[in-house]
Amino acid sequence: MGLSFKEAVEKRRTYYGISNASPVSDAEIQEIIEEAVKNVPSAFNSQSTRIVLLLGENHKKFWNITKEILRKILPTDAFGATENKIDGAFGAGYGTVLFYEDQEVVEGLQKTFALYSENFPVWSQHTSAMHQYVIWTALEEVGFGASLQHYNPLVDTEVAKAWDINPRWKLIAQLPFGTPTVQPGEKEIAPIEKRVLVYR
Repeated sequence: MGLSFKEAVEKRRTYYGISNASPVSDAEIQEIIEEAVKNVPSAFNSQSTRIVLLLGENHKKFWNITKEILRKILPTDAFGATENKIDGAFGAGYGTVLFYEDQEVVEGLQKTFALYSENFPVWSQHTSAMHQYVIWTALEEVGFGASLQHYNPLVDTEVAKAWDINPRWKLIAQLPFGTPTVQPGEKEIAPIEKRVLVYR
């Protein structure tokens, strides 16, 4: 029996220790992504989010591209730690979800609804964030661990070239996932009464 929504929200954590094993089929992973994209809300029903799901060798290829880009810009003595993190945490997983926002959609809304023009790039980020959270939590619900990464914009050009990504799609975040091999530590939670105000 799967987790309840409340349990999935509570158990969703950042996992750096992941393996390339999967508790579910690739078809089920794809279904999780597609259901999120269909059902997560967006401002003005813009549906601006675009997802690229990388599995198998494509997942490894993404992290190798990222690693080689970083190798060129980091000092030699600092690169070792970065390489270990990419190989041992992100690249070691089963797959990676790339979150994009279609700028053609965003700019179209800016022209159509000029009064709200400045808001649409911000609302686009909100839309992406909701997709990130829903997909992350849904992957947790079926037994994956994941972490949200932001190697954009450093990797944008090479990644777009490697997978022929539409140049109007803007990369927002990356979510490597896999079966957890190390449990996250205790999470410190600030006093809830200082963060939630209720007036009756």
